[in-house]
Amino acid sequence: MTDCLGDGAGDMTPMDLYEKLTSQGDTVRTLKTEKAAKADIDAAVQLLLKLKVDYKQVTGQDYKTGCPPSECVVSQDNGPAADGEDMVDPWNVSTTNAKGVDYDKLIVRFGSSKIDQELVDRIERVSGQKAHRFLRRGIFFSHRSVMLVILICSHLVLDAYEKNKSFYLYTGRGPSSDALHMGHLIPFIFTKWLQDTFDIPLVIQLTDDEKYLWKDLSLEDCHRYTMENAKDIIACGFDINKTFIFSDLDYMGASPDFYRNVVKVQKHVTFNQVKGIFGFGDSDCIGKIAFPAIQAAPSFSSSFPQIFKGRKDVQCLIPCAIDQDPYFRMTRDVAPRIGYPKPALLHSTFFPALQGAQTKMSASDANSSIFLTDTPKQIKNKVNKHAFSGGKDTVEEHRKYGGNPDVDVSFMYLTFFLEDDEQLEKIRQDYASGALLTGELKKRLIETLQPLITSHQERRKQVTEETVKQFMTPRPLNYSF
Repeated sequence: MTDCLGDGAGDMTPMDLYEKLTSQGDTVRTLKTEKAAKADIDAAVQLLLKLKVDYKQVTGQDYKTGCPPSECVVSQDNGPAADGEDMVDPWNVSTTNAKGVDYDKLIVRFGSSKIDQELVDRIERVSGQKAHRFLRRGIFFSHRSVMLVILICSHLVLDAYEKNKSFYLYTGRGPSSDALHMGHLIPFIFTKWLQDTFDIPLVIQLTDDEKYLWKDLSLEDCHRYTMENAKDIIACGFDINKTFIFSDLDYMGASPDFYRNVVKVQKHVTFNQVKGIFGFGDSDCIGKIAFPAIQAAPSFSSSFPQIFKGRKDVQCLIPCAIDQDPYFRMTRDVAPRIGYPKPALLHSTFFPALQGAQTKMSASDANSSIFLTDTPKQIKNKVNKHAFSGGKDTVEEHRKYGGNPDVDVSFMYLTFFLEDDEQLEKIRQDYASGALLTGELKKRLIETLQPLITSHQERRKQVTEETVKQFMTPRPLNYSF
C-alpha cells in the first residue's frame, strides 16, 4: 500500500527516499546553524520525520546516515552469507560460484550504478580515443557518480572535464608483502590509462598504517613493503610530473592539512556508523575504527596543498576494486557535511586465483597467482599445473562438447591482458566449440604473460631509490585546471 506514504513517496525508489532524507537532514542542520526562525526549523524537522516514516515503510529499515538501503548488509563472517550471497567486504571476498562473484547482484546490493555502453561511448567521445579494454569488457563494471540519486547516467566527473573543469585521480595499495601479483596491477594499469588520457594529476596512497593494524606485521616491515611496492607501481609508467605517491606513516605527520581532513571525517562519523558499514566489533583496536577516515582524506583536494594550493573544490575520481567501496560510501556521505564535493568511483571486478574464481589468492601461497617476480619458467609451470580448466576430461569429449570459457582461468586472465578484442572473441568461440584445447589455451596465456611480466621487471630495475624519493616527495605537480 502506498496511499499512506508522503506526497510522491509511493513513486520513489528506496535510494530516492534515502537521498531526499539526507538532503532534508542537511537543510535542518543549516537552518539551525543559521539560527533561522523557529517555525521554519519546526517545519523542516516535521518533514524530516515524515520522510523517515516513509523510508521505513518502503524499505523495512530505519534510516541511518551513511548507510543507503542496499548498503547496510554487513557481515563479519569470512564465508558466504547465510542466504548464499557472495561475501564482499574490504578484507574478505568469497563465492561458491565457479564463474566468480555475481556482479549484477553486487551492484544492487551496494546501490552503485552499472557502467553501460552509453557511459563507455561518452568516455570515448570526451577522450577522443578508444576506451580501455577494462571498460570495453566490463572489468571496470560499476560506478558512483557525484549525485547518487541519479543512478543511471549523471557522470559529473565527465561533465566537469567537458567544461574544462578538470579533476584528479586517487587510488591506492595496502602493502603487505614484497612482491605484487598480477591482480594488484589492475587498478594501476587502468589508472595510468586515465592519467594519460585526461592528462591529470594522480595521488597514490600506500596504507602501511592499515596493514600494521590488521596484520601481524611490524611497523618497520609495513614501511619496507611500502617502499618495495612503490617501485612496482612506478614501473607501471606513471608520469613523475603528475604523480604523488605517499606513505600514510610518513605523510600524516608531515601534512597538517591532510590530518585536519582526517579529523573532520572522524568527527562526522559515529562508532555505530562504522560498525554498521565495516562490521567492527568491541574487541577491535581503536586504530581500525579510526582508519576509514584516513582512507577518506585523499578524496579531498585540500589534503594536498602542495598540489592544489588549498583548493577545496577539485573533483576526485577513484578507480578501485569493488571491495573498497564501503570506505567511499562513508566518504561520499560525509563530504557535503564538511564542505567538499563527493568523490566519484569506478569499480573493478576481482582478479581470480589460478585455482578458480571461487578461491582466494594469497601472498603466502606462491601458486595461487602469477607474481611480478616470477620467471618465464615459473609462469609456464604455474599456468600448466595450477590454472583451473573449463575443459572436458578427455580430448574426445572436449572436441565433441567444447569447453566453458566462463569458468576457465586461462581465458579469464586473457580477458584482462589480451588487448585484441577480435582475437579474444575467436579464442572464446574456438574453446567453446572444442576447436581449441585446454593445453592450447594455456599456451596462449603463457605467451601473453611472459613478455608482459619480463617487460615490467626490466622497468622496475630502472627504478632507483632516488626515483622513489622523487615520487614520494610532497611537491607541486604539472597540470592546468
